[in-house]
Amino acid sequence: MQITRLSNGVRVLSERLPDLPSVTAGIWVENGSRYETTAEAGISHFLEHLFFKGTERRTAAAIAEEIDSVGGVLNAFTGKEYTCYYAKVLAEHLPLALDVLGDIFIHSRFATEEIDRERSVVLQEISQIEDTPDDFVHELFNRAFWPGHPLSRPITGSPETVAKLTRDDFLRFLDVRYRPDRVLVAAAGKLDHQALVDVVGRELGGLEGVAKPIDGSPPAPQPGVSVHEKPLEQVHLCLGTPGIAQCDRDRYVAHLLNMALGGGMSSRLFQEIRERRGKAYTVYSFLSSYLDAGYTGVYVGTSAEWVPEVVALVRREFAHVAREGLAPAELARVKTQMKGSLLLGLETSDSRMSRIAKNDIYFGRDVPLDEVSAEIDRVTNDDILRVAQRLFRPDAMALTVLGDLKGVKLDGEVLAG
Repeated sequence: MQITRLSNGVRVLSERLPDLPSVTAGIWVENGSRYETTAEAGISHFLEHLFFKGTERRTAAAIAEEIDSVGGVLNAFTGKEYTCYYAKVLAEHLPLALDVLGDIFIHSRFATEEIDRERSVVLQEISQIEDTPDDFVHELFNRAFWPGHPLSRPITGSPETVAKLTRDDFLRFLDVRYRPDRVLVAAAGKLDHQALVDVVGRELGGLEGVAKPIDGSPPAPQPGVSVHEKPLEQVHLCLGTPGIAQCDRDRYVAHLLNMALGGGMSSRLFQEIRERRGKAYTVYSFLSSYLDAGYTGVYVGTSAEWVPEVVALVRREFAHVAREGLAPAELARVKTQMKGSLLLGLETSDSRMSRIAKNDIYFGRDVPLDEVSAEIDRVTNDDILRVAQRLFRPDAMALTVLGDLKGVKLDGEVLAG
């Protein structure tokens, strides 16, 4: 990987992959829903939409047509701590992709009529999430687990906050947050680093200023049970405990634990809850990690009458691994699984682009794959025991349940049994 910092502070990162026919380039901003006030909730995501709605020299249709005409992809995504605007094209079309990305990033008009039109699109997106219970239960868990903290809020905001955002709000937010010290350009594929730097310098070299600091204190986890009644065919549950931050020294251990518990069809929870007992179709565990906080969670979709049993099974696996760790063969298997999944996930230029950008955001450096592999191999069962005991504390667990419970009563006892 190569990195160059422009005189205004914008970072330019690239990974040359000459055997790939494509290039993916993205403009990343270290800004997301975490950095919004309560009244601004959803503004980062709304802005992501508006950047594609026309510039001083391109209409919204022209923006889409230029990338479509070369078979490329133009898109964006907003997270809790970053936003990315990216294009994936064949290598010979990289200058066009960078021109379009630079144009929308610097010269978007944010016309009032486009804001009003896109507002209804964002509101539909919010409704769609709420109508997708296996997604919505995660939002409900966040709100209950980290109450009052920006990390607990949905990235899309709420209908109430989205309805009130005005053009002045967007311009003011851009002025505060979209500054060159918070911006990086990452690209991966068949490219030349210096040529990339030259183009980025022309497109983004005029950005000035420094983003205002934000009080980024970590959230305080809140254990307990949160029940949301809704007429659904299944009950969706999310059981979680305080986890790890992105830079936590135990991150490799935690990822291996996650892989063993619910990271695939051979995992403990999948085998026990679905294969042996037939109590669910979908069951998995996951890690949600941010700059200074995180949580470890398990999702299960099941029937109402089976919820207490399923929760007990998850808690039993937590307790078992905290007491005994992983057998040598199981630890060796998940190490191989984790390294294989990592490498297979990096076969495309877009995944490589995301990797180098996130490494810079969270670690301030490139983290070589050889280093990652060595850290995975270094994990022992003593590490597994130590981290499992740290993560799976019974008094720190939180449970969120969404669905028609059909008379099944849930309270703190379901976590204390």
